[in-house]
Amino acid sequence: MSLERLSLRVQLHLKLSLSCESPEAVPSTEANQGFDPPHQSDTRTVYVANRFPEHGHYIPQHFADNRIISSKYTVWNFVPKNLFEQFRRIANFYFLIIFLVQLMIDTPTSPVTSGLPLFFVITVTAIKQGYEDWLRHKADNEVNGAPVFVVRSGSLVQTRSKNIRVGDIVRVAKDETFPADLVLLSSDRADGTCHITTTSLDGETNLKTHFSVAETSVCQSVSQLEALHAVVECQQPEADLYRFVGRVTITHQGEEIVRPLGPENLLLRGARLKNTKEIFGVAVYTGMESKMALNYKCKSQKRSAVEKSMNSFLIIYLVILLSEAILSTILKYAWQSENKWNEPFYNQKTEQERNSSPILQFISDFLAFLVLYNFIIPISLYVTVEMQKFLGSFFIGWDMDLYHEESNQKAQVNTSDLNEELGQVEYLFTDKTGTLTENEMRFRECSINGIKYREINGRLLPEGMTGDSPGGSAPQLISEELLFLKAVSLCHTVQISYNQSESWLGGDPFSHTNSFSFSHMEYYASSPDEKALVEATKRIGVTFTGCNGDTMEINTFGKSEKYKLLHVLEFDPNRRRMSVILQTPSGGKVIFTKGAESAILPFATTGEIEKTRLHVDEFALKGLRTLVIACRHFSPEEYIVVNKRLMLARTALQRREEKLQQAFTFIENNLHLLGATGVEDKLQDKVPETIEVLRLAGIKVWVLTGDKHETAVSVSLSCGHFHRTMNILELLEQRSDNECAEQLRRLARRINEDHVIQHGLVVDGASLSLALREHEKLFMEVCKNCSAVLCCRMAPLQKAKKKKQQHCKTRTAVLSLFYTSELFLPKPPGIMGKEGRQAVRNSDYAIARFRFLAKLLLVHGHFYYIRIATLVQYFFYKNVCFITPQFLYQFFCLFSQQFALIKLVGLSKSLRKSESNFDANQKRIKLWSAYKPRDISKNSLLSFRTFLYWTVLGFTHAFVFFFGSYILMGEDTSLMSNGQNNWFF
Repeated sequence: MSLERLSLRVQLHLKLSLSCESPEAVPSTEANQGFDPPHQSDTRTVYVANRFPEHGHYIPQHFADNRIISSKYTVWNFVPKNLFEQFRRIANFYFLIIFLVQLMIDTPTSPVTSGLPLFFVITVTAIKQGYEDWLRHKADNEVNGAPVFVVRSGSLVQTRSKNIRVGDIVRVAKDETFPADLVLLSSDRADGTCHITTTSLDGETNLKTHFSVAETSVCQSVSQLEALHAVVECQQPEADLYRFVGRVTITHQGEEIVRPLGPENLLLRGARLKNTKEIFGVAVYTGMESKMALNYKCKSQKRSAVEKSMNSFLIIYLVILLSEAILSTILKYAWQSENKWNEPFYNQKTEQERNSSPILQFISDFLAFLVLYNFIIPISLYVTVEMQKFLGSFFIGWDMDLYHEESNQKAQVNTSDLNEELGQVEYLFTDKTGTLTENEMRFRECSINGIKYREINGRLLPEGMTGDSPGGSAPQLISEELLFLKAVSLCHTVQISYNQSESWLGGDPFSHTNSFSFSHMEYYASSPDEKALVEATKRIGVTFTGCNGDTMEINTFGKSEKYKLLHVLEFDPNRRRMSVILQTPSGGKVIFTKGAESAILPFATTGEIEKTRLHVDEFALKGLRTLVIACRHFSPEEYIVVNKRLMLARTALQRREEKLQQAFTFIENNLHLLGATGVEDKLQDKVPETIEVLRLAGIKVWVLTGDKHETAVSVSLSCGHFHRTMNILELLEQRSDNECAEQLRRLARRINEDHVIQHGLVVDGASLSLALREHEKLFMEVCKNCSAVLCCRMAPLQKAKKKKQQHCKTRTAVLSLFYTSELFLPKPPGIMGKEGRQAVRNSDYAIARFRFLAKLLLVHGHFYYIRIATLVQYFFYKNVCFITPQFLYQFFCLFSQQFALIKLVGLSKSLRKSESNFDANQKRIKLWSAYKPRDISKNSLLSFRTFLYWTVLGFTHAFVFFFGSYILMGEDTSLMSNGQNNWFF
């Protein structure tokens, strides 16, 4: 099983719930005429097979072609565009100006001294960027030229991917990727479903089931598709992979039938067809309007604190350069105010020089001095720093201590721009699931009708009983227990894969229950909790055996039961629950709901509510993840109302999400509480040791999780995030701004009054929203005085906002570790889990285990920062030592702009020196002593005080070099016994 990566970036996880619904047909009530042209409407209209209306008012819409363009340049714009981008860099533009000045006026140095290094830097950068863009062109051509099959003129025609148009019916075979965003019309299965994987989009490796509407699922041949009259109305393209709002209108025997379309009907470009022989779909988004293309973003250039300091130092040195040039020009004219120095006998002026304008002559002399002293600005600094970062990044990938043998994964560096920032981290934001834990769920306990149960040897036994208890070998489940297990077995989006030949594809999957053992089944789920619960009920005796169209089947202790799936109320992070509405074998209608206890218990009116609440708290104290299960039986009249409200909400094109939320809230009410489950997620190895090392290094660790308060605190204690001697502060269940403000003031007073070394803070999502809305400054002050912060019951958007605000308010390096795909903010470094490759691609650094973080930050980050900071300071020091003697020499040559030195100092020494002692140091220094936050935190090695020290040191050494040489030579410039002159004066 391959390990996928966790993002070190904060993200918004929007879970894709799969739907098997087959809603009732609804007559169309809207006319399909007079559509607005593109860019003037929020929706687009797609005519299946491009069969446009022959009558009525119709304005053709223009859509993008299916070409993917990821390249940045073309043959015609490469040179001007690349040069423009490179000269936007201040250093390059500065040396271009110097080079042009050297060409225009008589300067003491040759234009080659500025032009050649500039030409080298520009050329090397252009070649690198041009090669990278050529690779992108090559990849684009392979994608755009891939062969595809489309239905045109009543036959299946092979063409290239770039020729697909919106409205074309496309055929995709097994294991092929979808060439555009397609609405599924039919598959080779009788129920019109297909399985896909979206690994290249969101990193999830599990199989997802997508569905076609009933009226198009029967069109399995080209002739049937050619006869299909249908119109798809959907929203304009947007980047959200998990959102699609649309409807399809099918004309059948003169009647128009409208069906809703959602994410479960859309096949995204880049996804791959699995376990299905072939499908037909109509293209709705093509080319750069596909969701995959809209999510593609070129990696932005990141600027570390070191680069910002370099730019500030360059401005200071530019001021020094201008000051020296102006001073030299003024002193030259002051010196030449005496006649004997104005035109000495050995340097007579020409007639043109005597008649030239004094202002122009002053400007010319100023520019000449500017060129003479321009080497105080280090042109090679940027190149050397980039080379240092690029070569240094290989050390992370080569480090075998960061290699995970089980998954054969090395540490991955996606950008080398921020190597030194790893050594500047002061706040670590981390999720719990998949980051601190293994994300391997195991069912442990449950509460049914107010009684706690445990699974022992595949049997569900009340608390206190053991497998060898008298009469406990085969306990008979009562109706409440059986209903609870059925609810767990049916309320999910789990898919099944059978370890058997695929000859059954398109047939009845339930045939496996007759000829094969259930051990041949393997469950796939986007949520590991769902998989763990379904596997647990299977071990106990209630087995989910598959979903065939709108029919779900379970096997209850050898007895098969089939339920008709009527509706799926998908999970979302706001409701924090999901539901399925089923028709029971007896014909009744029932809804099964599961979710967080805060999302279920307030809507439950019957059942053992208080006992279940206590059991949930007990499970949480043990560190278990909890879910609450409930149900509601509908009368025929109630179901008619429920079905009508759902259909109206699902077929709406405007404000569909809002209407669905209102419908879900109306339906998920007056619930009967069945019980709760407790699932264990095991901690990764050496998590407590790693957190303790990070704490000793001065890094404050924040855990942001969606778990309930007791679960989160229990896990924090077990992983060492909180420890027993820590003073734990709580900001929980605040219901008003005034109450929240008063609690924050009490916490601030406790921190000031309590003589405790370390404080820990626990805050829930509701209180956090109040604190960030009205009392952000006070809340941030409390947080900064706590060495560990635990945020529970957090929504994903709150996680993103909290991380961003901490970075903005403290202006410190913030590292965020989050699992799978959420909302990406500017990317900090990252970790690997068992799902979610997209998170890895959108991180700057990725490691396989949380324990590797210690060496990544405390060794690699520490030494990267020291090397790069020393390199930058040395460059400025070196240039001051080099150019200051040139400035002093002007006092001895009548400011004649003579160049004193013609041999430049080699620049490679600093780079070699900075790399030489890395291996020796990292072996000699322990992790916890290698990282000294007080020495290097807050970019201290590149502070103004340190910069001033290096600059003063450079000027001091320059004076010593110059006047020491001057005194050493005295009046005789020859040092050899034969009088030979070895000096360049």
